[in-house]
Amino acid sequence: MNLNIRVFGIAAILASTAYAAPTTQAAREAQFDAGISSADQMTWLKDFSSEPNHVGSPHDKVIADKTLAMFKSWGWDAHIEQYDVLYPTPISTTVEMVTPRQITLGGQEPAIPEDSTSGNTKNALPPYVAFQGDGDVTAPLVYVNYGLPADYEALARRGIDVKGKIAIARYGAGWRGLKPKLAQEHGAVGCIIYSDPADDGYGQGDVYPKGGARPPFGVQRGSVADMTTYPGDPTTPGVGSVPGVTGRLTREQAITILKIPTLPMSYGDAQQLLGALAGPMAPEAFRGGLPIAYHIGGTDAVTVHLAVKSDWSLKPLYDVVATLKGAKYPDEWVVRGNHHDGWVFGAADPLSGNVAMLSEAKSLGEMAKKGWKPARTIVYISWDGEEPMLLGSTEYAETHAAELKAKAVAYINTDGNERGFYNAGGSHELQHLANAVGNDVIDPQTGTSVGARARAKLLADGYEGHGRSDDAAVKAAENGGDLPIAALGSGSDYSTFLQHLGLPTLDIGFGGEGMAGGVYHSIYDSYDHFTRFDDPGLKYGAVMSKTVGRLVMRIADSDTPPVRFADFADTVARYTTEVHKLADDRRTKDSRLAKLTGDKAFAQASDPLDAVAAPTTVTPTPFLDLAALDNAVAKLGMSAKAYDAAYAAKGASLAPATRAKLNATLRDIDQLLLDPKGLPGRSWYQNLVYAPGRFTGYGAKTLPGVREAIEERRFADAAEYAKRTGDVLMAYAARLDAATAIVKGS
Repeated sequence: MNLNIRVFGIAAILASTAYAAPTTQAAREAQFDAGISSADQMTWLKDFSSEPNHVGSPHDKVIADKTLAMFKSWGWDAHIEQYDVLYPTPISTTVEMVTPRQITLGGQEPAIPEDSTSGNTKNALPPYVAFQGDGDVTAPLVYVNYGLPADYEALARRGIDVKGKIAIARYGAGWRGLKPKLAQEHGAVGCIIYSDPADDGYGQGDVYPKGGARPPFGVQRGSVADMTTYPGDPTTPGVGSVPGVTGRLTREQAITILKIPTLPMSYGDAQQLLGALAGPMAPEAFRGGLPIAYHIGGTDAVTVHLAVKSDWSLKPLYDVVATLKGAKYPDEWVVRGNHHDGWVFGAADPLSGNVAMLSEAKSLGEMAKKGWKPARTIVYISWDGEEPMLLGSTEYAETHAAELKAKAVAYINTDGNERGFYNAGGSHELQHLANAVGNDVIDPQTGTSVGARARAKLLADGYEGHGRSDDAAVKAAENGGDLPIAALGSGSDYSTFLQHLGLPTLDIGFGGEGMAGGVYHSIYDSYDHFTRFDDPGLKYGAVMSKTVGRLVMRIADSDTPPVRFADFADTVARYTTEVHKLADDRRTKDSRLAKLTGDKAFAQASDPLDAVAAPTTVTPTPFLDLAALDNAVAKLGMSAKAYDAAYAAKGASLAPATRAKLNATLRDIDQLLLDPKGLPGRSWYQNLVYAPGRFTGYGAKTLPGVREAIEERRFADAAEYAKRTGDVLMAYAARLDAATAIVKGS
């Protein structure tokens, strides 16, 4: 049956008869869908993105107040929680070419006639990056490609370093904050980060306003705080920044704040600098899409003056927290969040996701007014301060850590949204649920389910020889099984819940066909751009609401949260296989390097007129003792399959007392994946299965204590964390065994 016919038919029945709360999942979800409106979302999006809404701006507070009023009007018990956080806003920014000629660069992006809000910059901040280190420096310029470890190795082989110089790096390939951090660690006195047109400009399509790609004068703002050490207010690690909190670190003590001045730059401005560089030609991997010959620099041919001065004061955050109390399990919470602060207008990031969340809240509230009550308590939160460094969510989670660990059964996150394909990531025991929901939501462009469309994308890309190179995903698509969900790194508000508190987590979004990336974090992330190029009519906003609403309701109303632990066990087994392969591949590569160096192959292959030294010799990768990890993964697999089978056989018929005991046994099982010691060098991250990579940031590292130790040649850490990871997985398996015994004994 056509979904719209089903929805409208139920709506007509509800309007013409005395209301009775729907008693089946399908009926509840049909009623929920009927309350979702793309028109609502467009109205809210236009209003919320009409003014700059960065932390500390007047409009940021206006959005929070309006959101609070909306939740209350829909019947939610809602309030605002304020946190006072260190947040630097720029007082002045300067970037100038000093030699070979004097040019002033940077400044606010210009308005364009086709974008109605682009001239509304009275309360907007200039392009900048938060939590850089203020300073005023003049020094030669060096081009460092993406500014990641492999790039510095390539420079070192050419006899070039950045000590005492200003590094210019292009956005992409890794978390932006790593670029100035690594430049700083290599001795640079300043850093510039620019958007190369190959990555998000005319190399991707027509530029704005003709198309959606980044125009020559568009600048990507962002945070460069050391997120991979810990997120949140840099001065209160592990503690909520409630007003009046004591024991704040000083700015100098806060290790996640960088020490060198850093600014972002458009590719139009960057071309002025890069085009004047001398020195060796850049390696092929360094060359972007500008119409210039890319040189590395490092000489005095180009000297740059870079200066940043900021107001380093406390600013208020406004998290809007709304609750629908559960009728059966009021002390079990399903938490769902999206942030509302942006860098400027933030139509795509984050408001497209925020208005989708508000649609869900409106529909759920109307259902509750008519008589439906969720079994578990539902908590919706519109976060503030995500953009500078996950501030609002981290401070809330750190403030309420004990209560969340005791009550939260899941956290569901969204962020920006656009036209395209269904994407899900998170805790793998929720993988089957994410797939089941995807199979029940209709894609507005094709009429098939969003799950089927995601499967078709994998298969088509595989045939074409491009796209995702994930064997597990392609095999699942071919075999008709559930598609694997992604592991989560960081960069959105799920991080604290998953990696610090150990709560089951999902992150949901649609994308791949819009052009939001072309104006990411710029002044042109606007209502006009979004409704032209990203999600016309906000059809995918409605799809996101219907997808996440189902996830929320299915978890909230289930007798026992809908999990399948074999999916988690199988995924961890796959990660363990990858770790073994990583170690084996490293040993093989180390052996080849030693032989090639001994044979002087690199010296003979190097162009005498453009000499490149041999790679640095390394300590060979040893055979590592991963037995504790292997044994735990084997045990986890058996325990997970035993529980899933037992619950499939008897779960539906459990007596109330038995179910209560089972639910209590499973409710905090993911917290067993935490190790209080945390990961090496970053103890805030305690989940030993999922973490952001130290050199990827947004990208996840799975089994991070072991995997990153092998990658970084910390072999003692690899052995230690194989044991530690094995221990947490054994504890997880033991808890599953206890749950299985409860089910079988019923």
